[in-house]
Amino acid sequence: MSIYTKLIFHIVFSTHNRKPTLRKSDRSILFSYITGILKNKKCHLYQINGVEDHIHILTHIHPTIPLASLVKDIKLASISLIKEEGIFPNFDGWQDGYGGFTVSEKEKSGLIRYIENQEEHHREIDFLDEYREILIENGIEFDPKYLL
Repeated sequence: MSIYTKLIFHIVFSTHNRKPTLRKSDRSILFSYITGILKNKKCHLYQINGVEDHIHILTHIHPTIPLASLVKDIKLASISLIKEEGIFPNFDGWQDGYGGFTVSEKEKSGLIRYIENQEEHHREIDFLDEYREILIENGIEFDPKYLL
């Protein structure tokens, strides 16, 4: 028998201390690099985007790849890229932790649009409020002191 899976995850993580260092002019370099990482790991990227202080990734994860390992690899490799290429000069790394939320096929297209429109969305809401909303929508209990 074959293995059939569709493990779609919405991954969110921020810059260290949510410092606004991801300049718009260079984000496409970062996003292309992360796209390559996902392809190499046999994941299918649906959408990636972000603003100055965080990014969102919507991807189908290959069943042999643990989410925590994938996020760790993305963070470590992207830090190397940022340093080697000299993009985002004030970047101090990624914040510890991440959000990883399962997404159904039915939710996917709406979430793609949401991620595409991050700049517009963040004219009205900051990252911390957005992240709280995502946690609540996903039924995740959290201690607000760990969101700082």
